[in-house]
Amino acid sequence: MKTNLLTLAVLLLAPLAALRAADSPLPTGKPNIVIIYADDLGYGDVGCYGATKVKTPNIDRLAAQGLRFTDAHSSASTCTPSRYSLLTGEYAWRRKDTHILPGDAALIIEPGCATLPAVLKQAGYTTGAIGKWHLGLGAGNIDWNHDIKPGPLEIGFDYAFIMPATGDRVPCVFIENHRIVGLDPADPIRVNYQHKVGNDPTGREHPELLKQKVSKGKHDGTIVNGISRIGFMSGGKAARWKDETLADTRTAKAVGFIERSKDKPFFLYFAAHDIHVPRCPGDRFKGKTELGARGDVIEQLDFCAGEILAAIDRLHLTENTLVIFTSDKGPIVDEGYACGAVQNLDGHKPAGPFRGGK
Repeated sequence: MKTNLLTLAVLLLAPLAALRAADSPLPTGKPNIVIIYADDLGYGDVGCYGATKVKTPNIDRLAAQGLRFTDAHSSASTCTPSRYSLLTGEYAWRRKDTHILPGDAALIIEPGCATLPAVLKQAGYTTGAIGKWHLGLGAGNIDWNHDIKPGPLEIGFDYAFIMPATGDRVPCVFIENHRIVGLDPADPIRVNYQHKVGNDPTGREHPELLKQKVSKGKHDGTIVNGISRIGFMSGGKAARWKDETLADTRTAKAVGFIERSKDKPFFLYFAAHDIHVPRCPGDRFKGKTELGARGDVIEQLDFCAGEILAAIDRLHLTENTLVIFTSDKGPIVDEGYACGAVQNLDGHKPAGPFRGGK
């Protein structure tokens, strides 16, 4: 595995020359590395790959000023295994527990093993993980009200601001390094994926309370912010996120990490949650496209990518930063919530010319 990761690190660094003008000298020192990792975004969902019903100028800028890959492959078609492979350099199917994890699963990357952030850290990089995690936390039977570890910091990251799993799974909170952000000790969190805990209403019991109805699947657990999730939680009211501000919160943390790390080489793993369900665009993106919520969060994702690029430009880091934008896997349209994604496709082809998806 170590050889695979060292090779991956070299491959990440190698395209830097191609991203610069042919007559421009290479910068001295190690380049900064930023991976913007979209979720469920299809090949045909962005302008530089043919989308016309959504606008993605920031992602298109990367394609125009850098390299646009037309033959690249995810190692898996679902969340957890594709992320596992990216960070470890190992095929996920070599491990039996790299299926789609519940939100209370134990960490599946063994602390101490070679990982992409650990290899880069050894090379002198400051490393940060921001956004969706979905690789498990702790060693089993997590107590969410105290230090939560092992986690990102134990596998090579210096800083982490993450959501434990996905937006449609409990617990609906942010974790900064080892602690839940904003947790009131007097309102402890409990999480269970087998049976209901506490008195919070669920989507199964009270569908009339939902602002986004369930279309299929298991999204009928605890209701948080008017949306029922997979699994059950109680407590942590002050720490629970609001879906409509998730993208802004994560992006602000990413920009803050870049600002703090600008004076030495850094590696930022920015794992956006967009365009995964539930699709809840912020107010300035709601209703912005012809494609409904799914299109709106594509443009929101592009905005977030633009904020990161703008920070790199503002801090005069552009000439020495390698930015890689990719999706963790292929697209899916209806994944459990009735957000109008299917009805609003109107000729848009999320997978572009390809068959299949997530």
